[in-house]
Amino acid sequence: MATRRDTRGVTDGLGERLAATRTLTLDLVAPLSDADATIQPFPDASPAKWHLAHTTWFFETFVLRNRGHAPFDERFAYLFNSYYEAEGDRHARPKRGMLSRPSLDEIRAWRAHVDEALDSVLPGLDERGLKVVELGIQHEQQHQELLLTDILATFAENPLEPAYFCYCEAPKETRQSSAGEGGLLPPAQGRGGNGGGEWLQHAGGTVMIGAEETGFAFDCERPCHRALLHPHALASLPVSNAEWEQFIVDGGYATPTLWLSEGWAWVRENAIEAPLYWRPDGTHFTLAGRVARDPAAPVAHISYYEADAFARWAGARLPREEEWENAAKGAGASEGQQLDGRDWVVPTEKTGMFGSVWEWTASAFLPYPGFVTEAGAIGEYNGKFMRGQFVLKGASCATPRGHSRASYRNFFPPSARWQFTGVRLARDA
Repeated sequence: MATRRDTRGVTDGLGERLAATRTLTLDLVAPLSDADATIQPFPDASPAKWHLAHTTWFFETFVLRNRGHAPFDERFAYLFNSYYEAEGDRHARPKRGMLSRPSLDEIRAWRAHVDEALDSVLPGLDERGLKVVELGIQHEQQHQELLLTDILATFAENPLEPAYFCYCEAPKETRQSSAGEGGLLPPAQGRGGNGGGEWLQHAGGTVMIGAEETGFAFDCERPCHRALLHPHALASLPVSNAEWEQFIVDGGYATPTLWLSEGWAWVRENAIEAPLYWRPDGTHFTLAGRVARDPAAPVAHISYYEADAFARWAGARLPREEEWENAAKGAGASEGQQLDGRDWVVPTEKTGMFGSVWEWTASAFLPYPGFVTEAGAIGEYNGKFMRGQFVLKGASCATPRGHSRASYRNFFPPSARWQFTGVRLARDA
């Protein structure tokens, strides 16, 4: 599909980035049938069709509504509002998969209508309006990642285990490293946890954490503030599949002393024995279908509970948010394996701080000192979720390249693992 034109008169390439973002979302849905795009695998995930519609509702509601543009269909506001109380009643989240109508083609037509309207209003927007458009771009990029992880969860429910893209599209080196025989690895000598890399020492001290006032950042990343770091070390690489195999062989999922009380109850109640999508034959289910696991690739689809238990087993701990962020300053936030299009969205061997998998930290998702919730519906974006969730840092293979940064605060509840979530260890120096 051709990229829509940039909009004249908009500074910093905003129109071009808006067009590219809206086009990528359509490209991600292109391989799906209407049935594929309608299914909701569980209440915390959403149908691909809903992501396509909700991101369009965001622009229609917060950019176009107050600028003389009538809604494409007045009923859609009820169907595709997510959690904005200020915007009124909405369709129940667990029942999004029941929306067989509107069709996928109708939602595409709605998107085209809204995109045309955005082109017409963009040149005349004031500073606040442009900021809302920027927020909408960043919001849609978040939903691109959610769309992919939700497609993976949807296809995993199908006994046919369909592939979203062909395994032949994998980078050659990935196909070779993943082509070995399946089966659990024998226990290695000593317990790993640094991905085969090094331990990076930090002497501690006072550092600045959070986003500066210039440039885009979500409200939860501010204000910038001081944090005290104690002497510590971070692993230079995240935990690998091979290291996680060792944890399994050593009885990690059967040893209650490794687990938080709530985590152990979760393991027993759900019969958890391995990361999500793993099988004991050395394979895992991916967006390319079921393939052999790459021992060197970072482990993915693990919960906070699992990450914490592994860290305890390895004689380490999870990094604190401020330790991770300080280590990532100056690192290439746009480097590593991230989303550039509908390409190989399976974690591969990782270097650096960003890409492949998001990394759990030990830090609860809480407001920074001086955090103030914005007025209106936009203020509901992050602040109301600052309870019962943990911060993840970095980026994953499904994160649009350029979306993340050192100060970025992803967050999920401790049992969540359908996202591309992994772990990098830390220890006290």
